[in-house]
Order: sequence, then structure tokens, then C-alpha cells
Amino acid sequence: MAIDAIGFKRFIWFISLGYGYSVAGIALAVAILHFHSLTWATGLMLLLLMIYGCRLATYLLIRELRSQAYAKTVSLDAKNNADYSPMVLVAIWLSCVALYLCQTAPIVFRVQNAADGWIDNMTTAWVGVAIAALGIILEAWADYQKNEAKKINPHRFVDTGLYRIVRCPNYFGEVLLWTGVFICGIGSYHAWWQWLMTVVGYIGIVYIMFSGARRLELRQDRNYGADEAYLRYKQSTPILLPLIPIYSVKNQTWLVG
Repeated sequence: MAIDAIGFKRFIWFISLGYGYSVAGIALAVAILHFHSLTWATGLMLLLLMIYGCRLATYLLIRELRSQAYAKTVSLDAKNNADYSPMVLVAIWLSCVALYLCQTAPIVFRVQNAADGWIDNMTTAWVGVAIAALGIILEAWADYQKNEAKKINPHRFVDTGLYRIVRCPNYFGEVLLWTGVFICGIGSYHAWWQWLMTVVGYIGIVYIMFSGARRLELRQDRNYGADEAYLRYKQSTPILLPLIPIYSVKNQTWLVG
């Protein structure tokens, strides 16, 4: 709650800087509180989440500070704190905090339940770690490739590297990460509400990634809609999930978020 309160300074930080640093903070807190109960798998997953959260939030902060074009885009797409009443801002803050807790719940419950003496099979933990690590690598690599491509031509859409496979490879990496976290917790829950929290968190982040893909598509259509190369790219490259022929979600108004 303390970390994500940064959003009261600037609204978008609830879901950007606050998001990344909150995930890292939760992982660090669990590692400290249950250090003696950690296994190699759970310790590695917590370390991955710390690396992920710090990398993502710091990357977003640097991009926001350095890129005037990005700052302009954010100002067009995002609302300011003045657009909301204090009560609405508090509700958004608490909602974000609740989602981040639900997202990280699988590894939190696995560690806490182990500390309470609950013994389970660690196979899903290791499978989850592997998938999460792959997701983090893909997301970071996609961000790097986009930065490099924009240095060459800042006014063109990116369709090289991972972007040849899917139009939002960074979002796909995010989905993979949280799929790994979700799988990591399977087999370690001993209460229905623990299952409920983890399912809500997983569905929530997948929804947000598709919602983000929709916003990106609308923005790219606005910027490159008259470019025939972009239209061909859009019609032939899945928007979020590789090999799944979903090429557009802009008309899916239920993804507004």
C-alpha cells in the first residue's frame, strides 16, 4: 500500500511505477519474513519477481523521463489526478493493491503454507519458475528491441525481432510470467479462498494485458492507420498470443480499462 501510494503524485504511477515496485516489495517482504522456510524453487521465484518488478518500474521511469514522445503519448491517453475525486483515487489505489496481492498470492501462499508445515509436491513450483523466467526474459528483450528500433526510426511502428511473431511481445512475456507464478502455487493451497485469490489475480492480469493491447492498437491505428505496411503487418501478425489468430481487439469494448 505504501509503495503504490506513489500514484497519488501522478495517476498513471498506480499502474506503472507503483505496480513494478509493489510486486518487488511483496516478494522482498515474503523472502524476509519466511527466509528459513524457503526452498530453492520458492527462493528463486521470489528473486525473479524482485528482478522483474524493479526492472519494469525503472525502465518505465527512465522512458518517461527521457522520451518526450512517450510523455506526450501518456498525456493523451492517461487522465490526471485532477480528473478524479479523492475518494475515487483512494478506491483505485486500494483496487490496484488488491490486484497485486492476488497476482502474487500463489508464491505467497506456497511459502506461508510451507512455513506452517504444509508439505506438497514441488514439481509445479519448478515448472512455474521456468515459465516465469522465460516470460521475464521475453518481456525485457522485447523492450530492448523496441528501444533499438525506435532509435533508428522513431516515427515507424516496430515489426522486427520478436515483433515479427506477435505485435505485443512484452505483454505476452507478462502473461507468461504470471502464468508461471500461477502454476507455481498449484498443489500448495489448503483453503478455497486461497484458490479464489489466485484465480482472480491471474484472470485480472490477463484481462489487463488484453486491455493494454487494445489501447496500443487504437494508438497505433491513430498514428499509422494510413501506412499500408502497417495495415499488412496488423492483418498478418497476432496482437498478443503467438500462433493464435487474434489480430484485432479494438472493437472489444468490454476490454476498456
